Amino acid sequence: MLALKQQGAATIAQLSDALQLTGEAVRQQLLQLQREGWVDARVDREAARGRTGRPAAQYRLSDAGDHLFPKHYDMLSIAVIDAVAEELGTEAAMRVLERVSNDKVAAVAPLLEGLTLHEKLAALKHWYLEDDPYMDVETGDELRLIERNCPFYNTAMRRPALCSVSVNALTRLLGHRVQREEKFQNGDGRCVFRVSSDEPIDPATWRFRPE
Repeated sequence: MLALKQQGAATIAQLSDALQLTGEAVRQQLLQLQREGWVDARVDREAARGRTGRPAAQYRLSDAGDHLFPKHYDMLSIAVIDAVAEELGTEAAMRVLERVSNDKVAAVAPLLEGLTLHEKLAALKHWYLEDDPYMDVETGDELRLIERNCPFYNTAMRRPALCSVSVNALTRLLGHRVQREEKFQNGDGRCVFRVSSDEPIDPATWRFRPE
C-alpha cells in the first residue's frame, strides 16, 4: 500500500519493479487488499486502444485505503472554527454551528415523520454511523442516547462548542430538550444525551443555544 501511496496508480509490473518482488507475489498481495477494500483496480481502455493483447490493470488506493494514512482533518476544523471566531467574532462562529445543526435537522427530520418519541430515539441510534455499534439507546424511565465513539473526538475535545451542534439538532428532531449528562471532555469516556420527556419544545421556534 505504501508503494501505491508514494507513486499513485501502478500496474503489477511497475509495482514488481519498485518492490523487487515477483509479479505473482505482488498480484497475490493486491488481490488480498482488494478483498479487504483497500485497493481498486481499473483498466484504462482509452490508453490501451490500438495495442495488442489484454490491457494491464492499474491498481490504486481506494478511498478507504487512503484513509489509513495520516490525516489532519481535526486540525483543519479547529483552524477554521478559530479563524471564523477571530475574524468575524464569536457570534458569527455560533451562527456557523447553528447552520450546521439546521442542515443536519433538515436532512434527518423527513425520516422521523410520524414516529413516536421512542421510535425517533431508536432511529437516531444511527446518528453518526449506519448500524453504529458504538451507540446505545435507553428507553426505560429515562431516555438516553449513549455514544462511545465520537467521530469528531479530536476536534470536540479542543473546541467543545462543536458539541452544541448535536445537542441542538437532537432537541429539534426529538421535540424534547436534550442535554449531555456525561461528556468525553469531562473524562467520562462517553457522551450521554439525556432526553427530557417532560420538557417538550416547538422545533419551529427553538433557538440555537450554545451548550
